[in-house]
Amino acid sequence: MAMDAERRQAELIAQFSSQAVALSSAQQLAALVLEATSHPALFAFSELLALPALSMLAGTQYSSSLDLLRLFAYGTLKDYKNNSGSLPALLPDQVRKLKQLSVLTLAESTKILPYDQLMQELDVSNGIVRGKLDQLRRCFEVQFAAGRDLTPDQLNNMIEILSDWLGTSDSLLHQIQEKIKWADTMSDVNKKHQKEFEDRVEEAKKSIKADIDIRGHDDYLSESVGIMDFEEDRVRPKRRRQPLA
Repeated sequence: MAMDAERRQAELIAQFSSQAVALSSAQQLAALVLEATSHPALFAFSELLALPALSMLAGTQYSSSLDLLRLFAYGTLKDYKNNSGSLPALLPDQVRKLKQLSVLTLAESTKILPYDQLMQELDVSNGIVRGKLDQLRRCFEVQFAAGRDLTPDQLNNMIEILSDWLGTSDSLLHQIQEKIKWADTMSDVNKKHQKEFEDRVEEAKKSIKADIDIRGHDDYLSESVGIMDFEEDRVRPKRRRQPLA
């Protein structure tokens, strides 16, 4: 794949170089610079910059096109923003290309690109989109993106989705309320059973205490009678036995 990309680069450089040699006016060369810097598959510009034909742009009203070509050869989007007042306005394809070249510049110095630095270099650091790059799946996983204006069809679809969500939420809320009502009912039943149990325990305690009180009193009376009988027997005079005739 890398060899195919390099071969494609060489073909494009040769194509634009031959076109530049055939051109004779600064305006035509400026248009060629615009075409080359907008081409989606061309990422090397130093060879074009070294062409004598393109040096004709220097000192003309199109000299800024030569500066732009130099920027695409060695600079980044950040460099363009710092010097945009003296450079031609960029077309969308050129902006995209310059962002890609900016990433290549960052990759030359480190193999791990901090997300914040990458977003800043690409001029998307305003928080409208956040995510992470997945090299394995070759994709950018969006974690957050600011919403754009909706078309009427999108608006109707969103209303339908929100209506379905509202219906589901109402149903879920009803189920939760039923669960709460059931839990309250079970709580009341448990409290009633607990009260009944406590009342029975209290009645049992009272009954046991009453039985103890009654039994204790009877035992005391019985013991008292026994003592009195013993004292009476002790003080009663004994009868003498009469001798047998």
